[in-house]
Amino acid sequence: MTDKPNILIFNPDQMRTDSLGCFGNAAAHTPNFDALAAEGAAFENAFCQNPVCVPSRCSFMTGLYPHTNGHRTMAHLLRRGEPNLFLDMKAAGYHTVSSTRGDLLAGQDSGLNRSCVDEFIVSRRYRGQRAYLPKADRGDESGDQYYSFMNGILPSKREDGKVFNFDDFTVNGAIHSIKHRKKDKPFFMFVAINLPHPEYQIEKEFYDLIDKTKLQQRIPNIKETDGKPKMEAGLLEGLRVSGWSEERLREIRAVYLAMCAKADSQLGRLVQSLKDEGIYDNTIVIVLSDHGDYTTDYGLVEKSQNCFPDCLTNVPLIIKPQGSVEIDKGVHTQLAELTDLGATCLELAGIKNERVQFGKSLVSAMKDKALPHREYVFCEGGRLIGEKHCMEYDEKRFSPKGLYSPRMLLQSREDGTHTKAVMIRNEKYKYVKRLYETDEFYDLSKGESVNLFGNGEYSGQIEKMEKAMLEWFLETSDSVPTNLDERFTPEFVANAAVSAGVPKFMRHAVSGAMRLFGIKLSKIARW
Repeated sequence: MTDKPNILIFNPDQMRTDSLGCFGNAAAHTPNFDALAAEGAAFENAFCQNPVCVPSRCSFMTGLYPHTNGHRTMAHLLRRGEPNLFLDMKAAGYHTVSSTRGDLLAGQDSGLNRSCVDEFIVSRRYRGQRAYLPKADRGDESGDQYYSFMNGILPSKREDGKVFNFDDFTVNGAIHSIKHRKKDKPFFMFVAINLPHPEYQIEKEFYDLIDKTKLQQRIPNIKETDGKPKMEAGLLEGLRVSGWSEERLREIRAVYLAMCAKADSQLGRLVQSLKDEGIYDNTIVIVLSDHGDYTTDYGLVEKSQNCFPDCLTNVPLIIKPQGSVEIDKGVHTQLAELTDLGATCLELAGIKNERVQFGKSLVSAMKDKALPHREYVFCEGGRLIGEKHCMEYDEKRFSPKGLYSPRMLLQSREDGTHTKAVMIRNEKYKYVKRLYETDEFYDLSKGESVNLFGNGEYSGQIEKMEKAMLEWFLETSDSVPTNLDERFTPEFVANAAVSAGVPKFMRHAVSGAMRLFGIKLSKIARW
């Protein structure tokens, strides 16, 4: 047995903060998220560092920003030897466990997988059941349904109305791993599920849980005069959803909330398994999503890689610590980032951080709702003109009529549509620096519908945030490795003189003198 707490991270994909009841959505059905929020610390102002899956996850698992180590695309996963939370926990004596689907590790890279994860969760099917993979009824290619991601209510494959998918099997496997865990080590378990990632589709039993009369009002469609970026304006045209009736658009939001309701049921099963095993009190349970979803706000669906409205960047972050840690329970309003995950896990587990991280532990903020945590949060995305990124249109890799083709075609344009951009946000204002387009600025008390950049009333605030962004880039642009380069020896210094034409006897003299007088490498570095 061990006194160290177990750690379970539950990672729904593409979940907005305002999709949960604990954060004020009256139409949501999320009793398990809500119960965890009441027992732990629920940060309603937590933000991701990139609005798509892989770069966001690589950021929160390393504690570094997407630009720091080049994780700015969907095609650049964790690399061998790269510091991350799996390795941190293994070094501290934890048994590391992960679902096979996580957008972090490459399945064919066994060396990377073995170095990070001791045990992969084996998806376990219900007896006699196979995953149901519905085929989208997209309608005619010229129709307005074709790129909407909307499938609606899934037809039943069983008499009792239940339809199973790989999320069900993944959670089954996680429960099996909890029941058959190693008793001599604490576990660090990362469980990533697909829900509520589009396509928008759900079983009727979860759809029936949503009270559509209480659905939140969506943000109106983008207008040409709103000053929005070319990516969002292009998606408005390409996705063809903006012309739908409000009734059809409400249906998308209802289905999305029903998908969140099923994700909630999966969390409930995991929490119950911890309680059944008698280890819930000594387990840190963390819920976070990688990014959000438009869900018809601005007349758009799904997500965008270089746009930063709150519906895409504001994500759930709920932390229930082990029972021995007293906190200020309930909803917290402090600004937080997903980069804060690693530092928080290490402090709660009593582990010293041994590497560079830009995340800040949330433990102090968890203990006092009135204690500020961050002045600003950041999110970034997009690419340079001419830069090979990841999701540009490529007919060899992607179907020219696939669900994502409108976004890919826009990302392929070399006119700055996919411009590299960075968001800085505090409690009152949001500023987006766009490399090839007009910047964005929003007074959040007035919403994010109309770009106020260029309004002289806010020039001082924009200048202040632009300066803060520059300082952030200087602080986080790179990180010096914490391990000493073992090649930096007296022999290295002497041999480096070869290129300068220093005679051999002098090189030996330098090396010998250093050894004789015990000159340390740190002194050489200072010199």
